[in-house]
Amino acid sequence: MATGPMSGDMEATPPGFVEEIDSDEIIVEEVVGRGAFGVVCKAKWRGMDVAIKQIESESERKAFIVELRQLSRVNHPNIVRLYGACLNPVCLVMEYAEGGSLYNVLHGAEPLPYYTAAHAMRWCLQCAQGVAYLHCMKPKALIHRDLKPPNLLLISGGTILKICDFGTACDIQTHMTNNKGSAAWMAPEVFEGSNYSEKCDVFSWGIILWEVITRRKPFDEIGGPAFRIMWAVHNGTRPPLIKNLPKPIEGLMTRCWDKEPALRPSMEEIVRIMIHLMKVQFCLT
Repeated sequence: MATGPMSGDMEATPPGFVEEIDSDEIIVEEVVGRGAFGVVCKAKWRGMDVAIKQIESESERKAFIVELRQLSRVNHPNIVRLYGACLNPVCLVMEYAEGGSLYNVLHGAEPLPYYTAAHAMRWCLQCAQGVAYLHCMKPKALIHRDLKPPNLLLISGGTILKICDFGTACDIQTHMTNNKGSAAWMAPEVFEGSNYSEKCDVFSWGIILWEVITRRKPFDEIGGPAFRIMWAVHNGTRPPLIKNLPKPIEGLMTRCWDKEPALRPSMEEIVRIMIHLMKVQFCLT
């Protein structure tokens, strides 16, 4: 199959941005997980390890098109790379993250890998850098809308973090009232049905920061269906403050999960603060 711009439903994606890949070149090895839509498999393509995401139903096609369109626009070291897509069967061909998800590092099977506070800060900084890139994109910025550890992948021995799962991402100019995302990391304005902005990603990032530092699942003590977490967050419940956490880190974290989106910092500000805190607290650059 010759390579070229995608066709059919793919026409909304800028031509030339996405390589059409012949499915005969792909050797599927094993299922490794499930994304916001579809099944994710490890595969070989032209001698290289890749991840392929396949849709299982027509209802998943819209999310597939969203992810294809958005990933075709981005190029950042902390965002998973899209190599191309197949038309038959329909699938995305992406960078493979051998370290798995950050969620599995935090909460997976025993024995859990050891990591330090410096590792936690580096992961959160890299996540912030990737999201800041999305928020600053031109002509249309992107909101991820589903930031959480299952959508943060690790490579290079766990030293590099990559953001994935763009099936819920949207242009910042869009008026958004759909309850995309996951309850424990979701900003209140999202599940309340209000229009929301890129600051919903900032809220999610603040919850992730708490989770990585504590190695605890956010709102795990609430239990039950998702609406119980949503109701608690709506009423002002946030994860408990962390004993002996340096005040500058605590202050940044609590600003991020402020009820009022306008009072949350931008992702660019978060990146600047994190770089400074890592130099001061951990002597890291």
